[in-house]
Amino acid sequence: MFSMRKRASGGPEYIVAGLGNPGKQYETTRHNSGFLFIDALADRHGVKINKIKFRALTAKADIGGRCCLLMKPQTYMNESGLSLREACGFYKIPPEKVVVIFDDVSLPFATVRVRPRGSDGGHNGVASIISHLGSSGFPRVKVGIGPKPHEEMELGDWVLSRFSAEELKALGTLIPNVCGAVELIVVGDINKAMDMYNANGSK
Repeated sequence: MFSMRKRASGGPEYIVAGLGNPGKQYETTRHNSGFLFIDALADRHGVKINKIKFRALTAKADIGGRCCLLMKPQTYMNESGLSLREACGFYKIPPEKVVVIFDDVSLPFATVRVRPRGSDGGHNGVASIISHLGSSGFPRVKVGIGPKPHEEMELGDWVLSRFSAEELKALGTLIPNVCGAVELIVVGDINKAMDMYNANGSK
């Protein structure tokens, strides 16, 4: 369906950002789900996200004939919007052509939900993007990490806890869904992405 190894050229039409925190201490934590899946998307399209630009690690990829800038903001989660604002301003990319992949505690573990727009849902990285772009009208691909296991646990402790080996294996099975959803969004078919990949067919 999509060219997986075609080199992108020219200025990007879309930005696809995976959210997370930089540093080895945050690798494989629940809050870094966005980083995990943007890396998988890059691998699927034959690129490495390793160029430093816009306070982020970046790469260009051709997705469905569209040049896309893949981004992993390095500002820490709560300031993710700084990187995206700089990139959007430089390339004149509107919010509706910014796709964001991130973790969601309100979704069951290892589920996916695509949305064309929405609130921050209590996610600080998304709140930062809304603030810096001045819009909530950007598509998002949310990956369920499940609710905290008990009420007494601080939410911050939960999202910064590491996935177990079994959980990482389960997340690996979502790679085709998350990548497929992004690819459909980029070619202008977000409704098909929601129909195909949303848990329980919800929109």
